[in-house]
This record gives sequence, C-alpha cells and structure tokens, in this order.
Amino acid sequence: MKPPFKRLTLIGIGLIGSSIALAARRKELAEEIVISTRSEATLDRARELGLGDRYYLDAAEAAEGADLVILCVPVGACGPVAKWIAPCLAPGAIVSDVGSVKEAVVRSMSPHIPQGVHFVPAHPIAGTEHSGPDAGFAELFENRWCLITPVEGSDADAIARLAAFWTALGSNVEEMDPVRHDRVLAITSHLPHLIAYNLVGTAHDLETVTQSEVIKFSAGGFRDSTRLAASDPTMWRDVFLNNKDAVLEMLGRFSEELAALQRAVRWGDGEALYKAFERTRYIRRNIIEAGQETPAPDFGRHVKEPGE
Repeated sequence: MKPPFKRLTLIGIGLIGSSIALAARRKELAEEIVISTRSEATLDRARELGLGDRYYLDAAEAAEGADLVILCVPVGACGPVAKWIAPCLAPGAIVSDVGSVKEAVVRSMSPHIPQGVHFVPAHPIAGTEHSGPDAGFAELFENRWCLITPVEGSDADAIARLAAFWTALGSNVEEMDPVRHDRVLAITSHLPHLIAYNLVGTAHDLETVTQSEVIKFSAGGFRDSTRLAASDPTMWRDVFLNNKDAVLEMLGRFSEELAALQRAVRWGDGEALYKAFERTRYIRRNIIEAGQETPAPDFGRHVKEPGE
C-alpha cells in the first residue's frame, strides 16, 4: 500500500524528531524522510543512525517539496524556523509542530505560513528526560495522547490526514483549542517540571547536608523529581517563557494549596492533612485506569529500553 505521505521533513532531530523518524519508517508512513538540524554534529549522528534518507543543515532546503513538515524544535524557535522555510513550502503541504505550548506557537508561526499551505499545530504528550537523536525509539508514542490544536480556517482534510498520521504512530488523538491546551498542560506538565527543578535546586543548595547524602539516601519522591529536572533546559526555558500566563495562574493556585498544608503541618492538624492526601489519591487511580501508568511497585523500576 502506498504511504500516506510522499516526503516527510523533520526539522529538529532530538527525542521527539528521532522517534517520529523511527516510527514513521517502521509504519511506512512516508516514501522519503528528510532530516534537518542546525548542528552539523547532530546531523552527522542522525545520518549514522540512519534516521532519514536525506540530511540538510538548511531547513529551507529540507522543506522543499515535502507534503508534511513537522517542526521538532523548542517552541521559541518555531516562529523563526517557519519564516525560514516559508518560501520553500509546497502548495498543499501540511506544516505542524510538536511543541508543549500552543497559543504562542500559533501566534509566532501563523504569519509565515503561505497561502495554500495548511498549518495544523499538534502536541504529542510523550517524552523522557533524555534528548538528542540517540534518545529516540519507535514505541514512544504508543498509547500516549497527541493533541491537535487547529487554528481558525484549518483545512478539515489536512487535520484528518495529520490525525491519521499520529494514530498510525500509536497515539490516541484528540482535538483541543490552543488556549485550553495551554491551561491543561500548565497543570499536568509545566508546573510539575517547575516544582521538580526548584526541589532539586533546593537540595543542591542545602548547607546542612552534603550532596553525597542527598544522592545516597534519595527516596522515590526526590528520585523521581530528579528525572523531571534532568529534562532539556532549552526546551523547558522556552515552555515557561511562552506559557507564562497559564503557568503563573496554576502556580498561584498551587501556592495557596501549599500554604494550607504548611499551616496544617505547623499546627499539627492531622485531620486536615489526612483529608488532603485522601482527596488526591483518586487521581493516581484514574491515571492507572486510563492506561497511562502501571500499578506495579516502583523501587527504581527498570524501564525496558528499545530493542530489549
């Protein structure tokens, strides 16, 4: 059967880009995969890994003639890259992205999308703390959500084709308004990362214990926070700068809840603490029931690596 896309161009070849390349190759979703990144060393590594069929440092050259172009770059770079590739985009091509922020990406990319080219933003909610072309694996998107956030006037056929692409990669696909997307992700992803960065930074700055003690006696909660805090700093810097209103709103709500818990601890209010902890347990149960986590005990659980 003929692949749904003749030429897939991936601009940026980190964890998400390399995983798309591997999964698209496995599922035969494109006749040709073209890779572009601004780093010559990264491009050479992508070539060594066989992630694509052609490789370019010039994103515009890579985008030429493609019928699907996906920007896998930090959200702060989406606007400049869209401007760069605009003159080379083919009429009828679909241009998308994988950014964790949508309203700012829509605002920065839309002005550069030529007439006749279909802009369909998207966000695969999948990832690890690892980055670079070696981090990718074809199974990354299986049973994970991909949110498609169409802009005003988005072509229905282009939306359907992109949704089918992500479904073929293994994702559960749903459409969502860009503004709502940013509010939802602010609490489910952005705020937890901000808290993790702060927690690990606080532990690093403590003068009353040594760093070796923090590392040696790390329990599950702190250990899991270090996983989040090990994520790509460039990507997360751009996320917070481009979704600051929603993040600040959720951070304010979090601060109010934290203050209430602080008062309960200070005054020995065990009943208030118990009620707060009991109220939140159902979220964990629902995540497990939704298939987004396993109920298996996690004592430094071994995650199966690609190829194992």
